[in-house]
Amino acid sequence: MITQSTAREPVPLEADGPPFYLPVGNEVEVFEAAWRRGLPLMLKGPTGCGKTRLVEHMASRLGRPLFTVSCHEDMTASDLLGRFLLSGGDTTWVDGPLTQAARVGGICYLDEVVEARPDAVVAIHSLADHRRELNLERLGGTTIQAAPGFQLVVSYNPGYQSVLKDMKPSTRQRMVAVELGFPTADREREILERETDLRGRPADELIRLGQAVRRLDHPGLREVASTRTLVAAALLVTEGLSFTDAATAAVAGPLSDDPELRNGLIAMIRAFDPGNDPAAEGTSGHAGHQAAQKTTRTTNWIQERA
Repeated sequence: MITQSTAREPVPLEADGPPFYLPVGNEVEVFEAAWRRGLPLMLKGPTGCGKTRLVEHMASRLGRPLFTVSCHEDMTASDLLGRFLLSGGDTTWVDGPLTQAARVGGICYLDEVVEARPDAVVAIHSLADHRRELNLERLGGTTIQAAPGFQLVVSYNPGYQSVLKDMKPSTRQRMVAVELGFPTADREREILERETDLRGRPADELIRLGQAVRRLDHPGLREVASTRTLVAAALLVTEGLSFTDAATAAVAGPLSDDPELRNGLIAMIRAFDPGNDPAAEGTSGHAGHQAAQKTTRTTNWIQERA
């Protein structure tokens, strides 16, 4: 006997409003316009810049259930569309997240889509153009027309692209692209205050640290200090860790395993640590100048060893 079921429940909508997201450009307007016109969306940006948070924010804001898929190299089309499973002697068809989203008019978010196998990516084509339909060949050729409100959203980090891992032009040209970057210092400060309640000089120095790390040019740094890592460091500070310990754990540690580079990053962290500055109160101009000089020396030291 063949029966049909669904695999999982979508992420519930936030009862107290959309998750906090502070725009860095016009991405919210582009996202909503694309959704209203049934256009798929492609989000490009570095790790930790807020791509996933943007999708969560917009799904809640638009009142749509969200189905998130973390793509990987072993993911097949069946993982998205669905498959038959044995259940108590019966063969049951279980919808995949893409099929579920299409049925209920939800948002299906494929995170790091370039990691998926080519056959999995091709499976989204019929939903990503004017047809807005899925053909489930394994379910007897059943065709599902996407319900109103459905949207396909994919994301990836351009820094991870290679000849072997890239989106085909036939896929890319079906989508509206939004490029995201890190926020300005003022906006990043607002994010830290909103997400962590860290304020004042520690928050300011964390932001300056993040900007300094982003300016580094070293082959050992595949990634830079993202807004997400700064939020993590700020949360550790609010739990009582020192600035240096928090930033070492949340910034330097995740960025590199190379002992020399890691030591250089820790030296940079110490240069920004307000607790290492005896003139932190009252002579902030002189203190800032000293910190800037020390940071420049540390940055040069890291660059010389690149």
